[in-house]
Amino acid sequence: MQEKTGAEKYTSVQIPTKLVEQIEKRIQGTEFPTVTSYVTFVLSEVVSETEPEQKEALSKEDDERIKDRLRSLGYLD
Repeated sequence: MQEKTGAEKYTSVQIPTKLVEQIEKRIQGTEFPTVTSYVTFVLSEVVSETEPEQKEALSKEDDERIKDRLRSLGYLD
């Protein structure tokens, strides 16, 4: 089922409840307000890594935003 919000269309996916609970714990105190925002970010990163020909150069602002998010999750010092 696809939903349209603003200019983007969205679809629903099912993931195990246990995984959702783990993600909810992981995003506490981070910039990710919802499980959806976290999953969207992670999937975007994975897809962009596997499809480098479609990867656009990041602006300095985008690069810093991503680094800040990864720091808040404990992946970067």
